[in-house]
Amino acid sequence: MSSDDVMKGDSSSMNTVVHQSTTHDSAARHATGEAVYVDDIREPVGLLHVCFGASSCAHGRIRQMDLSRVKAFPGVVAVITAQDLPGLNDISPMHTMDEEILCSGEIHFHGQALFAVAADCRDTARRAVQLAEIDVEELPAILDVEEAIRQKSWVAEPHEMKRGNPARAIEQSAYRLQGELQLGGQDHFYLEGQVSMALPQEGGDMLVYSSSQHPSELQHLVAQALGRADHAVTVEVRRMGGAFGGKETQAAQWAVIAALLADRTGRPAKIRLDRDTDMISTGKRHPFRIRYEVGFDEQGRIEGIDLNLAALCGMSADLSAPITDRAMFHSDNAYYLPHVRIRSYRCRTNTVSNTAFRGFGGPQGMMGIERVIDGIAAQLGKDPLAVRRANLYGGEGRNITPYHMKVEDNVLPELMADLAESSAYTHRRKEIAAFNLQSTVIKRGISLTPVKFGISFTTSFLNQAGALVHVYKDGSIHLNHGGTEMGQGLFIKVAQVVADAFGVGLEQIKITATHTGQVPNTSATAASSGSDMNGMAALNAVNKIKKRLVRFTTKKYGVEEEDVQFTQGQVWMGEQSMTFPELIMEAYLERVSLSATGYYRTPKIWYDRETARGRPFLYFAYGAAVTEVEIDTLTGENRIRRVDILHDVGRSLNPAIDRGQIEGGFVQGAGWLTTEELWWDQSGALRTHAPSTYKIPLSGDVPEEFNVAIWEPGVNREPTIHRSKAVGEPPLMLAISVHSAINQAIASLAPGQALPALDAPATPERILMCIQSSGKP
Repeated sequence: MSSDDVMKGDSSSMNTVVHQSTTHDSAARHATGEAVYVDDIREPVGLLHVCFGASSCAHGRIRQMDLSRVKAFPGVVAVITAQDLPGLNDISPMHTMDEEILCSGEIHFHGQALFAVAADCRDTARRAVQLAEIDVEELPAILDVEEAIRQKSWVAEPHEMKRGNPARAIEQSAYRLQGELQLGGQDHFYLEGQVSMALPQEGGDMLVYSSSQHPSELQHLVAQALGRADHAVTVEVRRMGGAFGGKETQAAQWAVIAALLADRTGRPAKIRLDRDTDMISTGKRHPFRIRYEVGFDEQGRIEGIDLNLAALCGMSADLSAPITDRAMFHSDNAYYLPHVRIRSYRCRTNTVSNTAFRGFGGPQGMMGIERVIDGIAAQLGKDPLAVRRANLYGGEGRNITPYHMKVEDNVLPELMADLAESSAYTHRRKEIAAFNLQSTVIKRGISLTPVKFGISFTTSFLNQAGALVHVYKDGSIHLNHGGTEMGQGLFIKVAQVVADAFGVGLEQIKITATHTGQVPNTSATAASSGSDMNGMAALNAVNKIKKRLVRFTTKKYGVEEEDVQFTQGQVWMGEQSMTFPELIMEAYLERVSLSATGYYRTPKIWYDRETARGRPFLYFAYGAAVTEVEIDTLTGENRIRRVDILHDVGRSLNPAIDRGQIEGGFVQGAGWLTTEELWWDQSGALRTHAPSTYKIPLSGDVPEEFNVAIWEPGVNREPTIHRSKAVGEPPLMLAISVHSAINQAIASLAPGQALPALDAPATPERILMCIQSSGKP
């Protein structure tokens, strides 16, 4: 797509569709229950219900699997194992060939799928699965990063970024600090669990309805398992009930199993995981162990730093390589690191394969450097905000990242100053200090933390998108593109772009399901790039149609191209005009094509892994948050009293949608860092696999005072769609301020001492243990 196309899209600013707070296209249907999800699709005659049998050990070898009682159970129609697959037994998204659909012999984690059953009803399938008799030889299991590192057990080779001489810089610094931070994982806990329905078609084709962020990859993996070409499989996704990265790769296994059984029986088949099974058998956010050593001066300015990131990846590669790469890319967050080494270890363990989660490694990388900043401030007795400001990117010589990308769009000095003033940060910090002096049990803390988040897939070839636009004879418009809707508002944003470009109202745009038969070879809706890429692809398609319409109009009515304007449902040709539908009918009668495909590829990006240099991101999204918390020092309980957020979304396509993303992202991030604790026992079995034991934030956990504002001066210096910025992932990392504020509250018990070693999530137990282990009263 050319810059001319972008400017043509911007020229429609006389219309009032983009940059408006328009309601989500499915909001009313969500509220009334009319929105159709996969499990709501009317079940076809003869539908089979699918369940799978899972392993009960973390590592072992199957000696014998007797499924005779399973097959004989009344109502069971088919049972399949790895030996029954007609195609390839693999669902690895990075083509690493290390993740089987059904286990062929060696078990790699507790909860791994061993066989699958199709029955006339779901209850029958669930009961039948329990009748399997499986003899397993248990083998030693690797369950943590320390053991994986000791055995050099990797899903991908360790990687290093380095600039300057960090060891010498640390040695020569006036002050030094070292420490360790443990970060837990996080379950996606989408409201709609994993679900797929496969319907056999004529000629051996397969139609799959799935709750998936990546229909094209799912199409390929289903075809691969069936031993057919991609064109034999069609995948359709109208909407998901949440995803957060958990349906980027993880949806594939269940869709493939349903398709295999549908193909084997010639009957439609559906699989729907219950919450416990979903949590046990699907991947999560990567737990990290972060170690650091840093040298700094009397102002707290970092002179040299060595960061060691070890990620618990699970039993297969999945997306761990790019996730851990992004953690490295964000280990600087907003700060210039003059001499730096970042090492990353991608640990293979006998646990479920961890996967994409909102932020994609960025949150873990940022948590490390924010802990460093807080630690420096504590050692020097300074306000952490002063140390943050001292280390911000800014000016020539202080604008190069550890991977040698130049930071050209930094707005954090201004944005943070605006937030500090609007939130009364300095005044409130003094008030909190005074409160803590007189309060013996309840302690408060406050923190202001920034976010600088890179936007683009770090796997370069994924930065492409397609769209399809039809204009019908009556002037109504059909819109399709490769992005998927998971509640984030992508569909309404792209519809706004199309309506604005044609100069018509949103009511003339028909939003349609993502469909591999309409837009092929699409990338996952991920990396916060959905609006950027699909909006541009749709605009490209619209501009092709408009170009034809303008050419037709100038020829028929004898006007110049610049005299033709599409606005407010009218098409102006100099002094005369007609309605948009009238022009469309005239164009149709003159045989003007009214359909076009659109395409977009993100410019400028590149990265050389061998040298750890490049520009992996088109631009950065920025934001900052001030969080005030209080803790009970007798129980470790805590609550968020107030949050102030100022976030840069460029020129927002839809402020209401963007605000919702900011609020939701923050709360989800706060859950990761405070209440959401995953716990595996010594045998490798997940014990927190239901809402009774795994605590996501509830309405009562939302801050009492929650002030969210979009930064008004924001505009993207890159030619993105209407100069907007991505907003899906960056707000989650604003919640780092919650963890930082809790640590400040704990630190108030012993002023002038080292920063408490608070890991995450900061559960009441962990807070209490942190207080006690520090020898504080």
